[in-house]
Amino acid sequence: MDAPEYTAYFEPIEPPEGDDPSYEYFQPTVAVVSVWSPQIQHGGPPTGLLVRAMENAVDPADGQRFTRVTMEILGAVGLGVNRVRTTIPRPGRQISQVAAELEVRGEDGTYRCAARTTAWRLLASDSSDIEDLPQPPLPKGPDELPQNVGFPESVEIPEAWRHMGFIGTVTAAAQPGRLRGSSAVWLRPNLPLVAGETTSDLAAAFTVIDVANGLGAGLNPVEWSWMNTDTTVHLVRQPTGGWTGIDSKMAAGPDGYAASFADLYDTTGFLGRSAQTALLSAVTAR
Repeated sequence: MDAPEYTAYFEPIEPPEGDDPSYEYFQPTVAVVSVWSPQIQHGGPPTGLLVRAMENAVDPADGQRFTRVTMEILGAVGLGVNRVRTTIPRPGRQISQVAAELEVRGEDGTYRCAARTTAWRLLASDSSDIEDLPQPPLPKGPDELPQNVGFPESVEIPEAWRHMGFIGTVTAAAQPGRLRGSSAVWLRPNLPLVAGETTSDLAAAFTVIDVANGLGAGLNPVEWSWMNTDTTVHLVRQPTGGWTGIDSKMAAGPDGYAASFADLYDTTGFLGRSAQTALLSAVTAR
């Protein structure tokens, strides 16, 4: 199946009349749509957009690297005008923190904050003599596996989701995972994050990492929903190459909430880990 013909996940626009020009303004395209509802965005594209904003707010020559990024979803990220603004709560030469917020414009013209990110950046230096990674590279890279637009049949997700919305704009390649019978899936977004721009490898990775919550669940959406409220990623190095490997598994507790944990890779090896909190809701109980 071919990817839908969209130009990007977000189109940059001028500030609507009367709105604060200190923000960047974007119009989401239908390529961002969630599997849960056609009225909201999948968590991946807004996460990528906020990471892009944080990258643009810092000096790339200061020697620091993004080491931990937390995305908090404060409400439904809608398809109206989105605007983004960044701050640097903690400047520093060795350690700094950068933050960004995404607001969504409602039908009445007012904005509400729908998502917030914070990231720690640490000064890079040579620690290769003590490098110690918890996992070797995935057995096969994406070029050694069959590739699909959307999720292949070998990935245990609901059939209706395989090409829906944002998922239908991503190229995937799957192999057996290491986490309790999961599939490890290589993912690469097929569209620019923002029209007219080249997406950085860091922003491309964060555009797809939110998918870990769906990949690791192993639940039937006819019976359960498991929408995540956050994504936290710890990196041991910066992603390269545009592909992100996700080996994910959900730990579902007895009290209506769960956590999805994932090992992350790029084509050179282990990259870091992600964790996501999810609210478990029985569909029949609604």
